[in-house]
Amino acid sequence: METTLVIGDSGHLKDWSQIDWKSVTKNVKNLRKRIYRATQNGQWNQVRSLTKLILRSFDNLILSVRKVTQLNQGKRTAGVDKEVIKTPEQRVKLVQEMEEFTLWKVKPTRRVYIPKANGKQRPLGIPTIKDRVAQSIVKNALEPIWEAQFEANSYGFRVGRSCHDAIEQCFLRLQKGRDTWVLDADISGFFDNITHEAILKSIVHFPARNLIKQWLKAGYLDKGKLHETNSGTPQGGLISPLLANIGLHGLETFLKQFRRKHKCGKQTDRYGFVRYADDFIVTATCQEDIEKIQPKIEQWLSQRGLQLNQEKTRIVHISEGINFLGFNLRQYNGKLLIKPQKEKVQNFLQEIRDWLKQNKTVKQETVIVQLNPKLRGFGNYYRHAVSKEVFSYIEHQMWITLWLWAKRRHPNKGKHWTANRYFKIRGQGWEFACDVKDRRGQTKEIGLFNIAKIPIERHIKVKGRASPDDPTLTDYRTKRATKSGKTIWHKGSKYYQIAQNQRWKCPICGEHLNNGEAIETHHIVPVAEGGLDDIDNLQHLHKACHKAVHSGKRAVKAEA
Repeated sequence: METTLVIGDSGHLKDWSQIDWKSVTKNVKNLRKRIYRATQNGQWNQVRSLTKLILRSFDNLILSVRKVTQLNQGKRTAGVDKEVIKTPEQRVKLVQEMEEFTLWKVKPTRRVYIPKANGKQRPLGIPTIKDRVAQSIVKNALEPIWEAQFEANSYGFRVGRSCHDAIEQCFLRLQKGRDTWVLDADISGFFDNITHEAILKSIVHFPARNLIKQWLKAGYLDKGKLHETNSGTPQGGLISPLLANIGLHGLETFLKQFRRKHKCGKQTDRYGFVRYADDFIVTATCQEDIEKIQPKIEQWLSQRGLQLNQEKTRIVHISEGINFLGFNLRQYNGKLLIKPQKEKVQNFLQEIRDWLKQNKTVKQETVIVQLNPKLRGFGNYYRHAVSKEVFSYIEHQMWITLWLWAKRRHPNKGKHWTANRYFKIRGQGWEFACDVKDRRGQTKEIGLFNIAKIPIERHIKVKGRASPDDPTLTDYRTKRATKSGKTIWHKGSKYYQIAQNQRWKCPICGEHLNNGEAIETHHIVPVAEGGLDDIDNLQHLHKACHKAVHSGKRAVKAEA
């Protein structure tokens, strides 16, 4: 990108609530698909023209502002500019400023630290609000180019791909003794050490290459001191995961050059490979093949400034088991079983116990409201593995933990009193439940989510190199998202029927409900105006779309 290029075209936005998000989303998606198709066909002049078009697109600008200020988890975290955008008026002002914003020099990131599971801290680099918006704009231009090139078994930080796809590919390689030896690899400080040259060399013809180079070289402020960044891509930036994938692109292709010839004359891949961001495993039929390939992989990584962590990288027979993405993969008498990793289960339970210890006096309904999303989320993550026994164990431990929590609150009361106060008979057992009043003052019963009742279902892996930017796979992506989305609500429930009636799409932005954004249920006729909880009066909307609807209604009332 030339240093004088201005992000966004003039759109003269005045009212955030009046944006037609369905049209905006469609326009950006169509541009991404055109870039993807042109890349597939090797039409590089057209790729460059379309890339410049999406970089200057006003729709891309306002969609990026929405993503940065409303959708991203770090929307409330400020960079060195100390600026956080919270209101529709501030978003309109940001769009107007970005229209005049010439990106001739980016600002350094602000260093913050978040705790890791092992007790250490992970450093994040938080860009300024304008740099985050610009990164989102550039990502929408760069991502479809690489989605057309990324390898089939790369699953991390890619739209429409998940940990479950990676685990299913592991199953395909390790089932029935197909591959029995595994290189369980760990890269030392990947995000801190990958060379900038490895990334920049791969995007040499991209119009915004110079801007990306500035983001990589911008440095970071830590405790008021500026530090240079001569390598690595900072965790915390919107474009960093994409750059990380670009930096590791090619490892699967490198391994595919090694072939195995069978007695029948047929040749197959000697190695299996699964990568999720910087975590990867390599599989083979014998230990000798794994031992031969490890130094070659180390040499390939060294060209990108990376090396394997020798303490954590190991060669192991699958009968001993490996942990990957929170799952334990192990053969038992020749049969591969994939279960939740024991440490993850114990950490999950301990997290809940710690929360209850810190909240000894909160209302029972608060406990249920806080714990239900945690239980449902944990269960949905592991519902595709051999988890039934683990789910029953968690359910039992939850009963014990909540019983002790209830007993501590009333040390002078008997067991029967405590049981009747905090538990209700449901089906064949006692469940943690209570009566609450809704906003109409009517009494209803809420209970703790029963994780043991989650059905176990086999996950269907995403096919090949399928990408949401591929215009030929629109129906495939929709069916896949719908199948996954059906786990959000119980089949047959009112909320499930609402989603079915909407054909699993958000009526405001036109996107699939299950696109990764939070979902809220909207009353078409507000409760304050007598609106009921009937199916005909309810809609499922993405959280940001829900806010847009209410913000628009407030604007109309103000004008009246």
